[in-house]
Amino acid sequence: MFAGNMTLQARHAVLSGTAGLLTLAALAGTGAAAQSAAAAPQALPAGCSGTSPITCHYGVAPGTYDVTVSIGGVLAGQTEMWAEARRLMLPGTRTEAGAVATYSFTVNVRQPEGQPTGQGGTGNPGLDLRFTGAAPQVSAVSVKPATQPLVAYLAGDSTVCDQPSAPYTGWGQMITTAVRPGAAIGNYGDSGESSGSFLSNSALLPALLARVRANDPVFIQFGHNDKQTSVSAYRNNLTTMISRVRAKGGVPVLVTPPVRRLFDGDRLTPTALHVNGAGANLPAEMRAVGAAQRVPVIDLTARSKALVESLGPSASAQLFLRSSVDGVTDNTHFSQYGATRMAGLVLQSIREQNLPLAAYLR
Repeated sequence: MFAGNMTLQARHAVLSGTAGLLTLAALAGTGAAAQSAAAAPQALPAGCSGTSPITCHYGVAPGTYDVTVSIGGVLAGQTEMWAEARRLMLPGTRTEAGAVATYSFTVNVRQPEGQPTGQGGTGNPGLDLRFTGAAPQVSAVSVKPATQPLVAYLAGDSTVCDQPSAPYTGWGQMITTAVRPGAAIGNYGDSGESSGSFLSNSALLPALLARVRANDPVFIQFGHNDKQTSVSAYRNNLTTMISRVRAKGGVPVLVTPPVRRLFDGDRLTPTALHVNGAGANLPAEMRAVGAAQRVPVIDLTARSKALVESLGPSASAQLFLRSSVDGVTDNTHFSQYGATRMAGLVLQSIREQNLPLAAYLR
């Protein structure tokens, strides 16, 4: 699933420590010569330090970058790769002693690097990579500006966003593992946002729209925090977002909100299904807006309902935060496992509907 995606020439450049790695050394602020994975696989690439985790920092400007990494080396390894604010790029991958495997990604870099309003901290300017796992091994890293990438933007709340600290995890942090080089995820999800607040905050929709290029998809998920929003206001907010995305040449996609884990017997309650305090059935209203505006709709409410109810009141707890595991009980926010499952449901719909990102999925 994660086979290397690069030309033979590019693979040779990474493994032999030629121009790409020399440029990287300058970005990292070091004069040390880049060494090849074959000649000295035990040496960390320029800009990297530590053992477990291994952290790498590159002083690049905000933008989108093609990142190629070689994992493995003298010792057997088990390595995960994370970018920026806990975006999982490479799930745990094993390498045998003496073996090197090369992977490529396209990564969106901004400041602040996590939630656009700075909740949970703003992170470091530039690009941060983090290699974790039972025995992380990194032999080479190459970073260069991406040329004409597709950026899939996410507009949403805390169930979507780049959560700065574990155990909280948004599905936007897990969808990144499935995206091939040439496309990146620009996650503008932000905790606590409703359809109305996302429109009005200059750090959110206006900042996102300033970066949208022709044919970039924009996935729009709101509902969790529209607890008292009227039907007319919710419809108007969504319609305004759609029109503004289209005005920039982007492709709007509506995503109904994932369910909460609130059961009545073995079925989820209306509150879990986002029938709000004003009596608005928010997923139904979003579907109606999608039909009226001829916008694709990913019905994550229906898909997550099927998943959560199939697991039942007890087993579905693993999708959310549990006090016995996470130190907090939360029937709205996801564990890493739960966010991974939600991301999988979103990806399934992207493939089924052949949405703009589909051609870039692994």
